[in-house]
Amino acid sequence: MRLDEITVQGNSGPRLVADGYLAKQSVSATRTDTPLREVPQTVVVVPNQVLEDAAATRIDTALDLAGVGRANNFAGLGLSEFTIRGFATGEYYRNGFPINRGYPNSPDIASIERIEVLKGPSAFLYGRGDPGGTFNIVSKQPLAERSFAIGTQYGSFNTKRSTFDATGAVSEDGTVLARITGAVEDNGSFRDFVSSDRYYVAPAIAWRPTADTTITLEGELIRAGQIFDRGIVPFRGNVLAVPRSRYIGEPGLAPFRNDNALGQLRIEHRFDPDWVLTAGTQVLGGNIAGDAVQTVGILNDGRTLRRTLDHRELTWSDIDVQVNLAGKFETGPFRHTLLLGLEYDSYRYREVITRSNSTTNPFFLDLLNPRYGQALPPLTVRGSNLLENTQSYAGYVQDQIDITPRLHALVGVRVEDIGLTSTSYINNSTTRLQGTAATPRFGLVYDLLDWVSVYGNYSRSFRPNTGTDRNFRPFAFQEGEGYEVGAKFDLLDGRLSATAALFDITRTNVLTTDPVDQNFSVAAGEIRSRGFDLSVAGYLAPGWRVIGTYTYVDAAVTRDNTIPVGSRVANIPENAFAFQSVYEFQGGALRGLGLGGGVNFVGRRAAGTAVSTFDLPEYATVNLITYYRITPDVRVYLNVDNLLDEVYYDRGFSNRYATPGAPRLITGGVAARF
Repeated sequence: MRLDEITVQGNSGPRLVADGYLAKQSVSATRTDTPLREVPQTVVVVPNQVLEDAAATRIDTALDLAGVGRANNFAGLGLSEFTIRGFATGEYYRNGFPINRGYPNSPDIASIERIEVLKGPSAFLYGRGDPGGTFNIVSKQPLAERSFAIGTQYGSFNTKRSTFDATGAVSEDGTVLARITGAVEDNGSFRDFVSSDRYYVAPAIAWRPTADTTITLEGELIRAGQIFDRGIVPFRGNVLAVPRSRYIGEPGLAPFRNDNALGQLRIEHRFDPDWVLTAGTQVLGGNIAGDAVQTVGILNDGRTLRRTLDHRELTWSDIDVQVNLAGKFETGPFRHTLLLGLEYDSYRYREVITRSNSTTNPFFLDLLNPRYGQALPPLTVRGSNLLENTQSYAGYVQDQIDITPRLHALVGVRVEDIGLTSTSYINNSTTRLQGTAATPRFGLVYDLLDWVSVYGNYSRSFRPNTGTDRNFRPFAFQEGEGYEVGAKFDLLDGRLSATAALFDITRTNVLTTDPVDQNFSVAAGEIRSRGFDLSVAGYLAPGWRVIGTYTYVDAAVTRDNTIPVGSRVANIPENAFAFQSVYEFQGGALRGLGLGGGVNFVGRRAAGTAVSTFDLPEYATVNLITYYRITPDVRVYLNVDNLLDEVYYDRGFSNRYATPGAPRLITGGVAARF
């Protein structure tokens, strides 16, 4: 009996096609091309069409619609951290390879085909990380048909962006395909004294020497600069008492530079329709350098900020190698999709930070009546001077079993050995951490009817704790354990997909203050998150596409030596809802006209997990989407984000800063493909 062909992630590009907002397949959750109905886990796919409708330039919009919350963005310089199901994490991937090493720029939309968000612990396939979940970016791949697309976009606050996308066969026999995408930006801001620029290019070339072998080489380069800007400091805990445009740094500083580059080499060889071998490697590196003025305290009047001048020089590099063998076979009545994998990762991070002394060289600013132009204080304090090297070796095995035509099982385990060496050149000390973690995953899916299935899963995660205890012993790994049950629906004759899930996740061995010596920590804390989420995507009617999520999360500290039990986790709202809908007229005089919009509601959040000095208020923003296809290949658009000009703060940092969201933002542009 001939089994269906299998696709494995890490090849020349997952051969997955989305119908507008509707995706039926996923590679990120299993590393094989699996129908979403058969994956015992919540997976939210955000296709490129969603991003195009929203006129997005970064992935924040996609993550909002997938139920992913906002957290530390390193003062606007990148995507350092986000939240899923009550936990903050910074682990995310591109074509299955980790790209979150160091402080990378926020991924650019220009080269993204789709984003697949995985809810719950995902360490089985992706290694160390937090238990809330992660996401994987699937990049645009070379196509055989030649085409060239250009776009230009202008917006409020003097924002400007141009893009290009060229692809096609470069050999007469069609065995070599190429694609290059890119973007250039020059942006102002609603924030006083803040501006940014960005240059992006992503080339890819695919060679198919035989019908069964494909070799793909893909790169990405981002050069970006932005004024370091963490946001505002609230006045006596009230964020609304300070103008959202208020800059608390010092004008005249040069922009921080954040430069990143990566290369991926991926090889796929198909032995026959049932078995395929993939191998690949990724090399990436980056650096951040610049000066910043930051707040380190507030005087008793609640308005005078104690500030320091900081200089940072951060560099990083990473090499990741993966090999996967996947195949389909039968044992008696059971059909199997087997995945065997090996992975090696080597990461190097170098950090040098110097700052001024806020005691001997005071550097104040009146929050409510700032007077800029003060002389910058000297850099006299060595804040950090360290080198970290991390190496990991992992092997994993997964079996997807069709027990009956309606009952599907997934079982797997990953074993990872990881070593971390950290050297501080300030106190000339070196700490070493070595450990092995096994992260199993089990799941069942049962097709109740042709249009509904129910599922359940259990999975684990881990993440190293850095540093040592008072006896100079390394800490135990943080561990995560998650349970999920849910149902998946194919509605309206398969035009609309929906997933509803209940989850219960616990993270243990969280660092907390050592009760014996408060200068040290112990791995004894615990956080638990329980809740419900609902996601929908697809078509309500021909031309009427929708996507959205609702999430209820009860995330709180359940054990700690200093933080009160029951304290809510930073940046985690109890309720969050995001929805986008567009209707494109299918005929008549209005054919090609698209009208729609979106709503994003985020509930009240604590600014810090510790005893919080302030909360971030709930907010709801409304977006307007309009476009017109002059021809099938020429599109003009005009969008309005935050239509009602809501004053809101989308994230907090370090229990001190609140990042204001943008006021009403009008964006217009034209895109054409030739």
